[in-house]
Amino acid sequence: MIELLDKTTIDKIAAGEVVERPASVVKELTENAIDASSTAITIEIKDGGNSFIRITDNGGGIPADQVRKAFMRHATSKIRTVDDLVQIATLGFRGEALSSISAVARVECITKTPEALTGVRYWVEGGKEIEFEEIGAPSGTTMIVRNLFFNTPARAKFLKSGMTEGNHVAHVVEELALSHPEISFKFLSNGQSRLYTSGNGNLKEIIYQIFGRDLTRELIPVDKKTELMSIHGFIGNPGAARANRNFENYFVNGRFVKDRILGKAIEDAYHGFLMQHRFPFTLLYIRIDGTKVDVNVHPSKMEVRFSSQEEIYHTLCLALQNALMQRERIPQVPLKEEHRTAEKTPGFPEKKTPEPEPFEQVRRTRLAAAAVQDGRENYQGNPETAKLPEADRETDKFGGHTSGVSSAFSQNLSDLHAGSERNPITSDFRAQTERNPGDSEEAVTQSGKSALAGNLTPEEILHYGKRNPAEYQKSGFSGGSSGTVGKQLSLFQEDKVLSEQSRKMYRLIGQVFDTYWLFEFKDALYIMDQHAAHEKVMYERMMKNYREKKIQSQMLFPAIVLDLSAAEAELLRNHLDAFAEMGFEAEPFGGNTFKISAVPANLYSVASVDLFTEILGQLGEVGDLSPRLIPEKLASMSCKAAVKGDHKLSVQEADALLDELLTLENPYNCPHGRPTIISISRYEMDKKFKRII
Repeated sequence: MIELLDKTTIDKIAAGEVVERPASVVKELTENAIDASSTAITIEIKDGGNSFIRITDNGGGIPADQVRKAFMRHATSKIRTVDDLVQIATLGFRGEALSSISAVARVECITKTPEALTGVRYWVEGGKEIEFEEIGAPSGTTMIVRNLFFNTPARAKFLKSGMTEGNHVAHVVEELALSHPEISFKFLSNGQSRLYTSGNGNLKEIIYQIFGRDLTRELIPVDKKTELMSIHGFIGNPGAARANRNFENYFVNGRFVKDRILGKAIEDAYHGFLMQHRFPFTLLYIRIDGTKVDVNVHPSKMEVRFSSQEEIYHTLCLALQNALMQRERIPQVPLKEEHRTAEKTPGFPEKKTPEPEPFEQVRRTRLAAAAVQDGRENYQGNPETAKLPEADRETDKFGGHTSGVSSAFSQNLSDLHAGSERNPITSDFRAQTERNPGDSEEAVTQSGKSALAGNLTPEEILHYGKRNPAEYQKSGFSGGSSGTVGKQLSLFQEDKVLSEQSRKMYRLIGQVFDTYWLFEFKDALYIMDQHAAHEKVMYERMMKNYREKKIQSQMLFPAIVLDLSAAEAELLRNHLDAFAEMGFEAEPFGGNTFKISAVPANLYSVASVDLFTEILGQLGEVGDLSPRLIPEKLASMSCKAAVKGDHKLSVQEADALLDELLTLENPYNCPHGRPTIISISRYEMDKKFKRII
């Protein structure tokens, strides 16, 4: 017999779709706060949100006569008709959140609009109204949720421990803070502050707080606009890759989503930059016409559909590839410093190095700046070896002002020396130099100057100026005129290592372990992996010949006969044309057997049954391939013919390999993502040999 369900049962079924755990409640209520034009939101939980959740905002509030209606099913202020679903500009629109949450918890709502003199307090338990009263309250809304699933024990028993649920809530809050950097978020768990963002729109500040200093140093900016969409944000250097996709963050029209098309575009953009099973960090903000995207796919609103999938895929993939190609990416290998333990003499107190007086800190900073401008390579931190510019000597004598240090320059110095055991720079230093809304130019300059002078020695500033001339010049940390600074800092400009202009300055040293080639360039030692470099050269050469239809085949005698499984035979049969374009001559030889009569010329020496079964295995692992990806996969397998490690090369061969590597668009990684070249700076070596203490 078919019967209509009662309202209580319907509400609990609906709650099962929307409210999975405390993190779901936090997400829905915080999105409501964002839609209410809030500029500050506080999220507080206890016991992981199982027993207590409170979300407070300073948004527009709910009019007193509409509070009861807000808790009804499918009641919303976001849309009016079905036509509004075509272009949704808010995070919420389904009108199910408050109804679903109040059906399985004890909910208290305190709200007031800016125009009203007083607010209201509304209490609901299990979908039933308990109390409605007038109350004094600040403008905005406070939602308190207690005892989640108190009336559905079957759901409550599936909740995890307070720590586990709290971590899920923290993850949701981080996503929301990243999606709206213009809003200040404060997250408290069991009375302890877990996250606080200022709401000043500074993306790097939020990344620093959530992901840490090391990742913040590896960011690459992305900014791309087309008629279809705009993309801005940051991606991570390949060296910041992770073992899972948890760090792939992208927001569509301010909404955090997970989408197969966007994820594939990101990972394909990093193809050739990352090794297998490594995934990039991304923080991308995608703006697209609302008519081109459908967010009404799932009650959790985490999935979207695009009407122009292929165009979106290519636009995003190309934008990220261009960002990755804009800078040189030779990994610098730090020589880790041993932890120094001070030797204490019994009966004597530990000797401490005295901190310089404030006027001395200013003087040292000025001297270091002068040394960088004068280009004194032999400056070793002796204040008397560097002279101040004539115009500044009198003011410095009395501890006068130095040129301002921008917050960006201070942050880079913080990143550069944050690991120094002698004088670590903590997030307090970062907070000193961060610009807040309303701060005057002078206040920012003075705070940056104070932090810099108190944390860095002249030698460190000098070294930073040499290694980072662009940031140094941009910071305004110089005593001369801007025209003079640009001319003087050109002494320290670093040329790209892998370029035709720099090639003539290489000094090839030799081969070690019959695998690695060493060469010197400026103030660094570079180490080239001959196998990875040759792999990259062969891959690019084969792809170029494929595009220009110049691939040469070499006949095999006798031909190779492959006896394949049904799946392998079907795979080869489906892609015979792609194999032929890459220089293979393969034809059916009865049943699941194929005959290989010719191979690309560069594979002739390694052609075997094992090679072809491995190629088919690689193609089978990636599933359904776009026809344009088949040549790339075949070309990457052609690297089997590359020179191996433990193989002695002549100097002439190494020179030729370097020359050809310079002609590539991406010479930094082999087709499988391994680096072709790494570097060790002279500064690191000097530290290791205690030339720099």
